[in-house]
Parts: sequence; C-alpha cells; structure tokens
Amino acid sequence: QVQLVESGGGLVQPGGSLKLSCAASGIPFGIYVMGWYRQAPGKERELVASITRGNNMIYSDSVRGRFAIFRDDAKNTVSLQMDSLKPEDTAVYYCNANLAGPKSTRYNYWGQGTQVTVSS
Repeated sequence: QVQLVESGGGLVQPGGSLKLSCAASGIPFGIYVMGWYRQAPGKERELVASITRGNNMIYSDSVRGRFAIFRDDAKNTVSLQMDSLKPEDTAVYYCNANLAGPKSTRYNYWGQGTQVTVSS
C-alpha cells in the first residue's frame, strides 16, 4: 500500500520559517520524482517545488530563493524548508510522488496534505 504522510505544517508569522516533511512507503522511492504542491481556497493546485532522482530541482517563481527542497533516499523522505514566509504562502501543502515516463499518469500518488498558515 502506497502512503505519503506529510508533517510540519502550522501557524507562523510573516517572515517566519517552517519545514515540511513527507515520509513515503510502498514505492521504490529512489526512482520517483518527488514534489510539493499547494492549494489555497478557491485556487488550483500548483507546483511549489520538485526534485528528481538526480537532484535536479524546479521551483515556482513565487518561492524561488525562499524555499528549498531536499530528498533523502536512505530515509524515503522529501522535505521542504520554507523561509521568509508570506501570507500568500498560506495553503494546504501536498506531497507528490510521480514515476516519470510512459507510466507517469498511472504511478502518481498524493499525501493528505498539511495546512500552512502565515498570519500576524
């Protein structure tokens, strides 16, 4: 059974920091592209950051320079360090695992999400 379990969300003030973690099980973690997405009320889910097995990283323009994604294949985890948080970062953050290639739509998994709220 595939499971992606997020942790680390919470309430922080603008300018603060949070670190999100995602623990994966039931997949060959090392061959999957891992990513963090977020969805705010009334908005579409959007990619925040992703990281390939070769540690190639993609960041959305809105978070580049403030967030950092990291994977630890020995622990089957992917983390998102979020610094200089802004109110517009408020959203539910989801962990994603995707097998790149012809079967990418079939082998695509989501966590349940963790709430991040940035407010004074």
